[in-house]
Amino acid sequence: MPTDDDTARGSHFVQSLERGLMVIRAFSAERPSMTLSEVARETDLTRAAARRFLLTLGDLGYVRTDGRLFSLTPRVLELGYAYVASAGLPDVAQPHLEDLSARVHESASVSVLEGDDVLYVARVATSRIMAVAITVGTRFPASATSMGRVLLAGLDGAELDAYLDRVELKPLTRFTITDPSELRAEVLRVRERGYCIVDQELEEGLRSLAAPIHDASGRVIAATNVSAHANRSSNEDIRRDLLPVLLETTARIESDLASVARRDAGS
Repeated sequence: MPTDDDTARGSHFVQSLERGLMVIRAFSAERPSMTLSEVARETDLTRAAARRFLLTLGDLGYVRTDGRLFSLTPRVLELGYAYVASAGLPDVAQPHLEDLSARVHESASVSVLEGDDVLYVARVATSRIMAVAITVGTRFPASATSMGRVLLAGLDGAELDAYLDRVELKPLTRFTITDPSELRAEVLRVRERGYCIVDQELEEGLRSLAAPIHDASGRVIAATNVSAHANRSSNEDIRRDLLPVLLETTARIESDLASVARRDAGS
């Protein structure tokens, strides 16, 4: 028998989708891992229903389990990227990147975390700084990039643990961090100071500086960076000359994103 709530929702309402999203939302910083019984209790589902949703989400790559505990995987961030794109991040960021690049005379980019990679969503290039051409849509391993480490620093503890347990840290150059404990320590330093410098770990001769872009709730949704040739900019030069301008740029992007969100909410 249909309930009043079902009638209000209409015949279009897909309850299984609602329940699947309930299962995803049940996880949090306070509950990064749960047993089947705990998921069922948090979502008011039967154990059988909760198990079906968890196993389906596992098949899709959004949930993992060790046989007893279930937890989300970083792939759920792909859902967040869909929001970022729809919220107009590339369009909002592009003029700010152009201004940033013009001021510092270096290439500038914005990326998001997608899986274990950074995905470039906006870019202004002043010159060919890498052997590989970088365009919107380019991916690099998050572990060896300044934007990647900023985005990893935005993960909660369980997500970062899962990433470090899973990822293969390849030596892209002789400077690349390949030890998970060393990478964890570096990510935690990035989280504390609010920016990241990667020195020739992705490609020799390339130094890169990145800072986070936050949404209105303070969650890290993207990162902005500038890159420079190692032979003309030391790490100290980057901190002195590039960091203040980069932080000013990320603040302006955040402000414009907040304005877009308020406008859309009021329309």
